[in-house]
Amino acid sequence: MITKDMIIEEVMRQHPETIAVFKSFGLDCNECQIAAFEEVGHGAGVHAVDVEALLTELNRAIGAA
Repeated sequence: MITKDMIIEEVMRQHPETIAVFKSFGLDCNECQIAAFEEVGHGAGVHAVDVEALLTELNRAIGAA
């Protein structure tokens, strides 16, 4: 299960299917160097993305929802 405290790059590396989800929320995390250090929750907040909606879709993409 993906949580808001997880590092974005780790999520994408372990679950490449999440890249499309991040992009659908306007987050091009796979092209961002900050992704190696930034938590999902922080990245969502910085970009004014609803973190709960993002987490729902990320977990759905990996079959954990």
